[in-house]
Amino acid sequence: MKKIIAVSDAPRPHWVGDGFPVRSMFSYQSHGKQLSPFLLLDYAGPAEFPASDHAPGVGSHPHRGFETVTIVYKGEVAHRDSTGQGGVIGPGDVQWMTAGAGILHEEFHSDAFTHSGGTLEMVQLWVNLPARDKMTPPGYQAIVSNDIPVVPLPDDAGTLRVIAGDYEGHAGAAHTFTPMQVWDLNLKQGSKSDFTLPDGWNSALIVLRGTVLINDERVAREAQMVVLDSSGSKVRIEANSDAVVLLLSGEAIEEEIVGYGPFVMNSQAEIAQAIADFNSGRFAQIPAQ
Repeated sequence: MKKIIAVSDAPRPHWVGDGFPVRSMFSYQSHGKQLSPFLLLDYAGPAEFPASDHAPGVGSHPHRGFETVTIVYKGEVAHRDSTGQGGVIGPGDVQWMTAGAGILHEEFHSDAFTHSGGTLEMVQLWVNLPARDKMTPPGYQAIVSNDIPVVPLPDDAGTLRVIAGDYEGHAGAAHTFTPMQVWDLNLKQGSKSDFTLPDGWNSALIVLRGTVLINDERVAREAQMVVLDSSGSKVRIEANSDAVVLLLSGEAIEEEIVGYGPFVMNSQAEIAQAIADFNSGRFAQIPAQ
């Protein structure tokens, strides 16, 4: 079994723009080496929004040097970026955006969700890029729910959505630059499941709903994170109630992490260059609607 290193509570929520009340489950400042290649995870909601004529969200902002992965559980988010890509993602959909050399991006509640109101629940994960790919051309993967393999777990324990990586021969929907698993688990109350992860990979479990027992020894509840040792290859999850758990595991990128706001590079000089490029308008613009 992979040893449990820590079970941690989510910090107090803060607002990103006026549309996303998030709890930062981890960041590269706190878990840089421990959870590489994953840099940050914000858990937005669940939060209730009244019907409105004003779409809450975050206006145009830059990124460089990594990827953002947005997984929507409830509500709808509309997005646009400087590659000309855009659209609406709803429950079950994933937006996998490669910032690479530089991208401008904006995201708001969709028009339909804004006008109806309701519950918003989503996760945004930042995934690092290795130095060789930091300046790759920006790109976008639109992954709708129907394109994500849903694999039944043994003994009717629930289901596993393979967003990235591989589970029992089922390849994930996303292309990744380094090896990783991003699995979305829906577990039934009373079930017990064993999962095999590569020995040496960094791993963590994010409990989004419900209560689970990890490796027969530690309980984790809603909005808690379980960090596992890289050594070992097994993790056991027993669901004490119906539960939703995001399982992250990846091969570490053994490189320096230097970040400043929306830029994550390998040196201070590269950060200075990213700031200069953005300020001088070298990032492409988001096309007018």
